[in-house]
Amino acid sequence: MNSLLEFLGHQEILLLVLLVGLGSVIGHLRVAGVSVGAAAVLFLSIGLSAWGDAHGHKLIVPEHLGVMGLILFTFSVGIMSGANFFATLRQGLGPILGMVGALIAGAVAAVVAGKLLGLDPATVAGSFAGALTNTPALAAAREAAGNSPLPTIGYAVTYVFGVVGMLIVTSLALKHRAQDSDAPAPLVNCTIRVETPERPSIREIEQRHGGRIKFSRVRHGGMRFPVQAVSEDDVLTYNDLVTVVGPANEVEQVAEELGHASSHALEADRSELDYRRITLSNGKLAGRSVAELDLLERFGATVSRVRRGDVDMLGTDHLVIQLGDRLRVVAPRDRIAAVSAHLGDSARGLSDINPMALGVGLAAGILLGKVVFPLPGTSFSVGSAAGTLLVGLLLGHVGRIGNFVTTLPLTAAQAISEFGLLIFLAQAGTKAGSLIGAAFASGEWLRILVLGAVITLTVGGGVYLVMRRVFAMGGTKLSGVLAGTQTQPAVLAYANGRTRFDARVAMGYALVYPAAMITKILLGQILGSLAR
Repeated sequence: MNSLLEFLGHQEILLLVLLVGLGSVIGHLRVAGVSVGAAAVLFLSIGLSAWGDAHGHKLIVPEHLGVMGLILFTFSVGIMSGANFFATLRQGLGPILGMVGALIAGAVAAVVAGKLLGLDPATVAGSFAGALTNTPALAAAREAAGNSPLPTIGYAVTYVFGVVGMLIVTSLALKHRAQDSDAPAPLVNCTIRVETPERPSIREIEQRHGGRIKFSRVRHGGMRFPVQAVSEDDVLTYNDLVTVVGPANEVEQVAEELGHASSHALEADRSELDYRRITLSNGKLAGRSVAELDLLERFGATVSRVRRGDVDMLGTDHLVIQLGDRLRVVAPRDRIAAVSAHLGDSARGLSDINPMALGVGLAAGILLGKVVFPLPGTSFSVGSAAGTLLVGLLLGHVGRIGNFVTTLPLTAAQAISEFGLLIFLAQAGTKAGSLIGAAFASGEWLRILVLGAVITLTVGGGVYLVMRRVFAMGGTKLSGVLAGTQTQPAVLAYANGRTRFDARVAMGYALVYPAAMITKILLGQILGSLAR
């Protein structure tokens, strides 16, 4: 066994892929119907590294590989969240401040509990960083404490429960996701017979409903006339039939305003107008809005829905489409093939990683992370993880700059995110595992472990209560907020696995992550300075 450990100690790449592969297999095993997912890679890495260290062998994945994995992960999360992030940011200020308050409460609890347990302030500072699984906070604490080794010991002892404890709180949040009130309403369609004498225009009705509905087909003048694609300039007259798409409650309101739901479904008549799901793989169209596609003018076609991942969105004019999106196009039967050729309709759109956007985005994020921000008496930088997340959010939001597409297809972003996450977890686990032996030899490990549990549960419980009780946040989004508060990819991976990559999880994570990272670094510096 010693020879195997020695061999793995000299084969860093082999060690990495073994940890990723075996950890992923373990992560899929279910106990009481629950699996830990990608977090198993972290726990396996900690255990194997600690075992090797106990036998005199260093089993450590190089830090630069972990950094590469982390920035791939955070950049991809930013890209996936960017399209909707800024639209919800104004409503997110309250939750962000609530999260910051929970972190401050955790720091206060650390100081109080540390004194009661008789621990050195430097150990307390490192325990705070470990309990919240944040390496930049550890670096800040060590620097403020005069590079004492005590923060590292506190970090190593509390790190594992920092992950496990937040997984427990996240699991509690996800138990309530069936009652989420913030779940996106499923889209329905309905054919309406117009009975109002007011002659409203399509544009007028859609604006009245805030862009939450979309008209796709219309038949003017009775059954002997053909079904046509809808234009915004169309005016509805008495006895017209029109198909509307949107959330059920909005569709019902439109039906009441215009007349009543008809027994004649226009989508069933495909003699003149047909529909098809078409994959956008034409890079020249990616990052443009539905209106900019100009399908009505060119082909007499409209986009009623856009499917991104497993989510259907209304094909409103302002919706920015991405490579890999599946557009439900309503068009004349003889123009369907032309529309398909125009949009691309190739599986290539699902896997195109857009190397230029990936490379430029990662470089910009790394540079942003290295910018030093001055503060009274100190300074700090957000680090490459937060930097790449912020750049990813911006690029995902913009979609296109001139001819330069700034986004990645959702499927490609998910694949890159998961791959980067597994690499990071393997590296972080081996690093933590190599420190555990020395930490437990200190003789204070039990008191440090108790301190870490107090910090993790104070922050996790505080965030849970504030988000649920004050902001009435659904369990699905809350799981992402908890992961972002902890700045812990393993918790995010667990939440994604439980929810099948629900978009609200990534949104919650991206919403609080930058503020959580900055707050932890500053609190780590403050706690470390108490040791001097």
